[in-house]
Amino acid sequence: MNRMQRVQRMHRSASRVTRGPRTTFLRVDDGGTRLSMRKRPDSTLVASWNWELISDRPLDWWAPRLTAIKRAWPDRILVASIMAGSGSDKELSHWQTLTEAVQDAGVDAIELNFSCPHMDRVDMGANVGKDPVLCSVSTQAVKAVARVPVWVKLTPATADIVEEAQATFLGGADAISSSNTFPSLPPIDPDSLEFEVNVDGFVSPGGLGGPAILSQSLAKMAQMTQAFPDREFSGIGGISEFDQALSYFLLGCGTVQVATAAMLDRAIGPSVIRALTTGMAGFLERNADRGWTSLADFRGLRRGNVVPHARIGRPEAADYRGGYDEDVAEPVG
Repeated sequence: MNRMQRVQRMHRSASRVTRGPRTTFLRVDDGGTRLSMRKRPDSTLVASWNWELISDRPLDWWAPRLTAIKRAWPDRILVASIMAGSGSDKELSHWQTLTEAVQDAGVDAIELNFSCPHMDRVDMGANVGKDPVLCSVSTQAVKAVARVPVWVKLTPATADIVEEAQATFLGGADAISSSNTFPSLPPIDPDSLEFEVNVDGFVSPGGLGGPAILSQSLAKMAQMTQAFPDREFSGIGGISEFDQALSYFLLGCGTVQVATAAMLDRAIGPSVIRALTTGMAGFLERNADRGWTSLADFRGLRRGNVVPHARIGRPEAADYRGGYDEDVAEPVG
């Protein structure tokens, strides 16, 4: 390695250290199968990859800004997302400090982050969302001081999300939002043999979001809305237009949330919101003959259509019973 190559290598390393973790996007070649985070022509974005950790702004920076936002738009709903540790009474008190601060700032609801994939601590982020006990006690701590509705954002990285959902409802949650991003790693470059995103050659799991997680997120949501058909849910994952939002509504969600599409919107969100509301208006107009005038008229319409494999109709010759030795359910259709 000559002197210039050493200087270039040092510069690249320094640039990575300075820049640190960040959000990037996964793309697939048009007409091909290559997946890469490299920005290139003739490729289509299929996912975002979030590796930015949590806000480095202190509470006293955020609170007045929340107040300013609410003062500017008093007739709009403002939701604050908060996160703290859950491993001790002292840590649980931090949830309460955050809750009291943001509700005093004027927010209309609070979302508890039990889903951040970037935490090493066993009592923070997604690690809380994998533990029903921590889900319940953390929610209880917040509800003890909350004067506004409390939502819980659960991680999809759990064996049975219904267990964590039940724990949060038992803890007093007013609603659940899902799914946050899925834990994932960036691809490895076949030429350099380095992860496409790294700091000094090292990487840790980030969160995969955007179009690629729509189907997985719908599956997680269906589990919960079927288990708790009378509770409130907010759908997240792969939403950029009304068609995707509609899928969550038909499973029983009352609201949806957008992140990746908003990041890609040059106006940082308004264009996406406009498309969603316009899409909703058009959908209701097309279904006016059914008497539909609002979300309540079709919400949850397809929740009951998600069934065990044994209930899916198959040719009689297949003699399929979902893995059982004898019939356990009548097939649909």
